[in-house]
Amino acid sequence: MKIYPSNAAEQLEFDKVKVLVAAYCRTEYAKEKALNLRIHTLKDYIETELKQTHEFKLLSEQSLHFPNEVVLNIAKDLKLLAIPGSTLVGEQWLLIRRLAIVAENIFRWFDKERRIAFPALEKIIENIYYEKSILQLIDEIVDENGNVKDNASSALQKIRNELAKKRNELRRMFEKAVARLSKSGYTADISESFSNGRRVVAVFSEYKRQVKGILHGESDSRRTTFIEPEETIELNNDIYALENDERKEVLRVLRELTTRLSVYAPLLQTYYTVSGQFDFIAAKARLAIDMHAHYPNVIDKAVMNLQDAYHPLLFLYNKKNNKPTIPVTINFDENNRILIISGPNAGGKTVSMKTIGLNQMMMQSGLLVPVHPHSEMGIFKQLFIHLGDTQSIEFELSTYSSHLLHMKYFIENANGKTLFFIDELGGGSDPNLGGAFAEVILEELARKHSVGIVTTHYLNLKVMANRTKGIFNGAMAFDEKRLQPMYQLVVGKPGSSYTFSIAERIGLPKNLIDRARGLVEDDHFRLDKLLNNTEQGLQKLEKEKRELHKLLRDNEKLKKEMEQVLNKEKHRQQIELLQQQNKISEDRINYLKETERKLRQMVLEWRKADNKEEVVKQINSILFPKNEKVVAGKMAKKIQSKYLELNEHVSVGAKVKLKKNHQVGNVLELRGKRAIVQIGVLPMNVDIADLVVIKEKIIES
Repeated sequence: MKIYPSNAAEQLEFDKVKVLVAAYCRTEYAKEKALNLRIHTLKDYIETELKQTHEFKLLSEQSLHFPNEVVLNIAKDLKLLAIPGSTLVGEQWLLIRRLAIVAENIFRWFDKERRIAFPALEKIIENIYYEKSILQLIDEIVDENGNVKDNASSALQKIRNELAKKRNELRRMFEKAVARLSKSGYTADISESFSNGRRVVAVFSEYKRQVKGILHGESDSRRTTFIEPEETIELNNDIYALENDERKEVLRVLRELTTRLSVYAPLLQTYYTVSGQFDFIAAKARLAIDMHAHYPNVIDKAVMNLQDAYHPLLFLYNKKNNKPTIPVTINFDENNRILIISGPNAGGKTVSMKTIGLNQMMMQSGLLVPVHPHSEMGIFKQLFIHLGDTQSIEFELSTYSSHLLHMKYFIENANGKTLFFIDELGGGSDPNLGGAFAEVILEELARKHSVGIVTTHYLNLKVMANRTKGIFNGAMAFDEKRLQPMYQLVVGKPGSSYTFSIAERIGLPKNLIDRARGLVEDDHFRLDKLLNNTEQGLQKLEKEKRELHKLLRDNEKLKKEMEQVLNKEKHRQQIELLQQQNKISEDRINYLKETERKLRQMVLEWRKADNKEEVVKQINSILFPKNEKVVAGKMAKKIQSKYLELNEHVSVGAKVKLKKNHQVGNVLELRGKRAIVQIGVLPMNVDIADLVVIKEKIIES
């Protein structure tokens, strides 16, 4: 994106946003990328950056872990790895090993489902592969502490085995020498020490000539002399030679490892870049969460439809201090391209302008922005701004001269892809003359289809917006009663400067105010008063509108609650109906099962019985019951006239009747809670609870 002037990003405070992103970065790669954040104009690139940040933001909000551990700055080590003949030491291999593990974890995290769920993040590792032999080669040579393993080569293992053997011999021989000298009273309090890697004994200086060996030095007080005993000299020499051989072999092994892995230097550099990119995206996502930022709809046109757009830095500041931030809602399209904001000073005109400019820069640099997710943001290729006092002592330019110089650049270079911001257009000059120039400048920018915002107090510019195509008015709301700005942008009407209202409220003498009013043209005064009254009326209307919306929301809430209650009642009735139907079905199933059981038993008895006709009758009565209630009633009367019911327990041999159908039989056998009853020619298995003990009545003659 082309930016004018060169410090435009600093004026819109985009540099502070970059510092905030860098503060969330954990790697040097990501911090450098954040501090050098560029503003792009290619839609595909911008959308990819926004989608990646949006997807990582979703991960963070859902508390899903992403395996991107911190990798230290190893760019120099990776460059050294690619140089032929170079050698990396143990600590450097530990850092490269850690990078390989981070890459492995990232590739494992992107399984088939996550590649589908997070396509933008997956693009970072697209066309990159994970090489597992890197870790294998490092682990074969270097241990977890960065030391070369004993089995890294057969020669190294042989040398270290020999070293261990010689050191044990030296330890035993040295202990004997120390014991001998100590017994003679030659040794000092510190009996042993090391000098140049060789074991020496600490001897009192007055006895140094009685001890045979090599003199290595004396203490600062010269009271103690360090001597290598004669009997350990040869072993110390052997150990020194073996240690030298060990260093050479370790260096050879590390050089060989460097050579073998040098072919993977470009791949490891890619892993390092991938890790840094994910760290950078994570930092952007964390900042987006802090400022409640979202992913807007990006359009490859010079348009803008912002809903509830917040100034990012102001939002963070107010959030920290528990203060509310007033958002901006504005729409730029083909018919409305230049907004003229008017209203009292300190009402938020410049903040509104910076809100739109900073959000635009953030979006085109791939950062999520604090706007409603339904917002639409176009892509601009040029950004021109002119804020505040720009007088130049160096070039002997007054404020107005510098102002016109900037406007000259705007007019010469603006086009349909330009977004511009001008604070106090025409300021620094006579209101009439400056206002005339301001009109001409705006007409030219409108003719070039540029998109922008202009703040002003000039009445002629407010009037101009109503009669010039592509230019529209906006005002900063102001509470006239409390003399306080409301920091709310109202689009569609010009604003009053509230000059006389503020003067009256703060207590200026009425005669001075009246004299000032007399000096103002009647038309000018009436128009400002009309704007004042219109704004207050609109504020009242807006308040009533909010109250109406609240009532509508409450009504909708009550409607939904009532629907839920009705749905619950309907659901309960349906459940009761189903339960009733299920009970009927269950009774029928039980009846059929009982009928099937009786029929099976009767078929078995039919095969055994001599009087098969009786069995057939019983089967027929089960299959084709006729007037069961009538038959059962007649049977009950017959049985009652013939038998008496006894309050006795059912026992074998007892005469019983069935409660359900009043059939009479004799108990043949008891089986727990059931009994085998002989009814007619068929024995039946019935529940004891369904039986009543009876006896025949004695009929008196």
